[in-house]
Amino acid sequence: MAEITAAMVRDLREKTGAGMMDCKKALVEAGGDAEAAIDWLRKKGLSAAAKKSGRVAAEGLIGVASAPRTAAMVEVNAETDFVARNEHFQTFVATVAELVLTVGDDIEAIKAARWPGSVDLVEGGQSFRTVGEQLTHLIATIGENMSIRRAKRLHVSDGTVATYVHSAVKPGLGKIGVLVALEGASEQSVMETLGRQIGMHVAAARPEALDVSFVEPSALEREKAVLTEQAMASGKPEAVIQKMVEGRIRKYYEEVVLLEQVWVHDGETRVKEVVKKAGMTLSGFARFQLGEGIDKQTSDFAAEVAAAAGQG
Repeated sequence: MAEITAAMVRDLREKTGAGMMDCKKALVEAGGDAEAAIDWLRKKGLSAAAKKSGRVAAEGLIGVASAPRTAAMVEVNAETDFVARNEHFQTFVATVAELVLTVGDDIEAIKAARWPGSVDLVEGGQSFRTVGEQLTHLIATIGENMSIRRAKRLHVSDGTVATYVHSAVKPGLGKIGVLVALEGASEQSVMETLGRQIGMHVAAARPEALDVSFVEPSALEREKAVLTEQAMASGKPEAVIQKMVEGRIRKYYEEVVLLEQVWVHDGETRVKEVVKKAGMTLSGFARFQLGEGIDKQTSDFAAEVAAAAGQG
């Protein structure tokens, strides 16, 4: 039997998009013949992953994971909502969320991290399957394009990072995920309860910034320009217009700044007042909603059928 080298495995992986472990097995099965190995992968459906990479993936799941004073969140996309109910996909999302706790939220670092429990022997040494390779394997197995779109990790030195998942399909997996970083000396259970309540608020109110200082200057200037033009249309004096704009900017802050928003749980108190009364500091938050910002493709099924039949 021909010796299976690391170079042979790498070359086959580049040609097929299949994972390293699958490429190694294919070469072994094919006795080192690269073309036969490609055929073996094709028969197993493992070389198709690269061909699926151009398809829009806007469904999937948000996964969250927690550790002492740290929490992480990841969005993994697939093409259809059906995949979100797949146990293997759910396990992948949950595992990646756990990895973000230690690896961090850089996507390339996540994809390069070792997939837990995987090991393959190449030239007498150990070559671990990476998260990226596991994703490729999952794409080939399930038959849909998938991607690790984004991740976030929050950490506090003294306090807790609470999590909240909306529309959960199982614990830690859902359509909207929120992380809330609270700092202070309160009991852990008290901080986690408030953190979860704030997470529910964030899921519903969609704040864009933690406090006024975090509002993007470009967004603020754009808002001022619109409000100024609207106020000028009233024909009132410059001084009055200035006051009108200032008032509307305060209203704008109340809409987009978390600490300035009205607490959804009572409809009266400001979030900053709730946090202050609890003796805590809200130092950060993150909100992921599945598929937000992705241009989803829409199609006319009848037109697709007609086109395929040569009638379109």
